[in-house]
Amino acid sequence: MIGVSVVAFGLAWWLGLYLVARNPGKPVLRRASAGLLAYAAALALPVPPVVLAVPAVAWTGAITCLLPERHDRWWRWSAVPLLVAAWFAPPVVLVPLALALFAHVRRTRTLLGAATVLFLLGSALVLTGITPSVWLVAAIGVDLLVFGVLVALRDAFDEGEEIRADMARSALVSVGLAAVFGGQVALFLDDRLTPLLFGTVAAAIALQVLANPLAAVVDRVAVPDVAAQRAELRDAVEALPKLDQRTSLEELDLVKSTRRALSSYGDLGKLVANPLTRLPVIDARLAARGVPDQPLERAAELKSLLLESILRLKPREGGFGTSDEWRHYNALYFYYVVGIRPYSRRTKREDLDADSRKALAWFVNQVPERTLHNWQNAAAKLVAADLSARVPD
Repeated sequence: MIGVSVVAFGLAWWLGLYLVARNPGKPVLRRASAGLLAYAAALALPVPPVVLAVPAVAWTGAITCLLPERHDRWWRWSAVPLLVAAWFAPPVVLVPLALALFAHVRRTRTLLGAATVLFLLGSALVLTGITPSVWLVAAIGVDLLVFGVLVALRDAFDEGEEIRADMARSALVSVGLAAVFGGQVALFLDDRLTPLLFGTVAAAIALQVLANPLAAVVDRVAVPDVAAQRAELRDAVEALPKLDQRTSLEELDLVKSTRRALSSYGDLGKLVANPLTRLPVIDARLAARGVPDQPLERAAELKSLLLESILRLKPREGGFGTSDEWRHYNALYFYYVVGIRPYSRRTKREDLDADSRKALAWFVNQVPERTLHNWQNAAAKLVAADLSARVPD
């Protein structure tokens, strides 16, 4: 049975780390990751029974991210009280999970609903103590893995990325490292070495999945002068398997890809994975410059194209303005090109020029965040139209 537990632990641990490493800023990825990591911890450690309730609460939170905002607000307010109640009565977490399932199935009727049904039934059996066998716990792990994969696929679709190659590569390397290092412990396994086996497998997988963030931390300490350049190159390497080359440019959602490219304007590593790097005009510009056709060069050329399209939105009169004709230019140029984040309390810029300082004050005092978001969406459509009109020289 230890073999079943180790395999279930390793897969859940890997997928949980993989999801959060994709984008820690997305709530749906964080919550799905929390459920998988809590399940892995319950397999490897002598944790309190309440930990078995965490995957159900986390899964509920991930589902609410796919529902209207009011559902997510209810989850954020109730998650901690629900876990406190689960300390005394673990089955209580099944009620909101069932409600979230009902709301989700009514709206979408997707495979996510089917996976949730199976997880709900398995969790009910475990949390009520009816059939607490290792095989049932492993079956719940299968449901969690299916759920995690579906969340990853949905996120990749939203981002316009190809995920199969990247996920397969990460899984194969993780399995290989876990087998190499964990297998050495397994050869001499007894009851005293069981924690070491789980710890070795966890460390091997974590070092693979989190290699980039860990390398970035080391670089900032050891080689701070080139840390940013090294991070950019690592991001580009990681982004290559995510580039969707199966969708033709005619089938591409140009506005969506342009919006994503603008969001990644200052990050060449992320721009590498944007399908707009396959535009014919980029081929022509690279050939005209006589530079090699490389992913980073394509990303840099896309960045230049975006800047040119944004500058075309600027009214002819110089300086800075706040009239209606300026809003599209201001919403893109100062937010993405200059890098102003007017609604973030953590962002303090001391290097802004006079126009950028005026723009920052205008955003903070007169432009609500939702209004700026709407302007950016409208401006992205104009930039997308400009990009589609570009023809190779």
